[in-house]
Amino acid sequence: MLQRARGRLLRISLRLFISCRVTKIGFSALMEHLVYEILQKLLHRFHWIVPGYIMGGENRSKEKARLRKGISILIATPGRLLDHLKNTTSFLHLNLRWIIFDEADRILELGFGKDIEEILDLLGSRKTVHDDQKNTVTRNSKIQRQNLLLSATLNEKVNHLAKISLDNPVMVGLDDKKIEQISTAVSNDHSESDGDNEEEYSSKMPTVGDYKVPVQLIQRYMKVPCGSRLPVLLSIIKHLFEREPSQKVVVFFSTCDAVDFHYSLLSEFQFSSYSQTEGTRQKFLGCKIFRLHGNMVQEDRRTSFQTFKTEKSALLLSSDVSARGLDFPKVRCIIQYDSPGEATEYVHRVGRTARLGEKGESLLFLQPVEIDYLQDLEKHGVSLTEYPILKVLDSFPLYGQKNYTKKSVFLDSHPWVLCLQKALEAFIMSKAEVDKLAKKAFCSWVRAYTAHRGELKRIFMIKKLHLGHVAKSFALKQQPSLVGQSFQKQAKKRKRFERKTGVSKKRKVGSVTGRRP
Repeated sequence: MLQRARGRLLRISLRLFISCRVTKIGFSALMEHLVYEILQKLLHRFHWIVPGYIMGGENRSKEKARLRKGISILIATPGRLLDHLKNTTSFLHLNLRWIIFDEADRILELGFGKDIEEILDLLGSRKTVHDDQKNTVTRNSKIQRQNLLLSATLNEKVNHLAKISLDNPVMVGLDDKKIEQISTAVSNDHSESDGDNEEEYSSKMPTVGDYKVPVQLIQRYMKVPCGSRLPVLLSIIKHLFEREPSQKVVVFFSTCDAVDFHYSLLSEFQFSSYSQTEGTRQKFLGCKIFRLHGNMVQEDRRTSFQTFKTEKSALLLSSDVSARGLDFPKVRCIIQYDSPGEATEYVHRVGRTARLGEKGESLLFLQPVEIDYLQDLEKHGVSLTEYPILKVLDSFPLYGQKNYTKKSVFLDSHPWVLCLQKALEAFIMSKAEVDKLAKKAFCSWVRAYTAHRGELKRIFMIKKLHLGHVAKSFALKQQPSLVGQSFQKQAKKRKRFERKTGVSKKRKVGSVTGRRP
């Protein structure tokens, strides 16, 4: 399949991988590097097969040099690939044999469909109305070409991409009946129609209603009032590592700002339930803590990923940048602190654990007003049982209140939760930098919460929430309006500082000319 390079590297048949792109230098770059590392391990004995990658954030001149020398297997993000196709004359792809679209559904969800269509045009792999049926591969090359489209879900956008990039497709990965149905349907379509009707084509693509998760995965949920979310999260993490010290846990948040805030908080927060003296306080969590999100510098993302991957016991705080394509071995528990939204995203998140037959556990935080989300998951064959959160909270000793366990019925009035919440608020007040991160995380969380789409809007409605309780979940004593005012004050102060020189000059001119400044 691969032609051996004998002094003519530019004529090696080019394999092209297009990986999912969340941001220009976000998740795709991390995923590409992972794929590249695996390729290096697989190909270390086959020195004539040359892997390479191009992605945003890397040195473009060095990428051009690699392309000029010749690459057998290329891993690329859509944006950087399109850039080189347009501007790098030494990028030859006449002998291109395979194009693989990985995570195609995610690419299209994030609005990169136009980039993919333009890439297909430049590579000569896009089907058009005028293409002859016999010329099923490419218009620009006599070499037979095969396109592969990998997707976790099938929807209208994926079907459209399949229509313009695939010819007489064969479905792989579904049950035999569905494969047979789609193969027969597409076959009849080529013989009886001209294939111009996109709706007919889309209707023949099967849809998957139920999502399969590993049988050894224990899926649970917790109904937690908004104002008690933060102390409950810390308590759950502490309980997990006390129960089993040698394990890895991943916590998912909805925004990058939330990841930064909780990382800073958990890295510094000290607490003692036995004594009020400062000398006996110690770090609340004794495990190693890492963070990962798309706004981090690329080198920092790569370091966090590699270090967490090799650790035997660690906690990772992450945005959805880790939900797809990344393999973290030995992850025992996934905590979804912020709702994933679509059921597909829920499945992708929990897919980071219970891999290769190993045991795993997932915990989903839900507020009382969000409990209908469980019904949405059940529509896709995903059912969760309730986590015994009160039993876990009762296991923590609290100084001066030995008999509180029998009296605790409601989670938000639990003495341990109240004590921990008070300590968290005092800590935030004493740390200006963490307080700033908390306010920023609060604002971004509210924006993310209002961004739910479709039927999920009726479940995740910002109007149903008490924003004062939301602020409390970030250990902020201030009401949301006061938080907003503090940001406005900072912005006004900054503008005054920037315009100070200009204003003073105008006033001087105004005094001479008689005009108002």
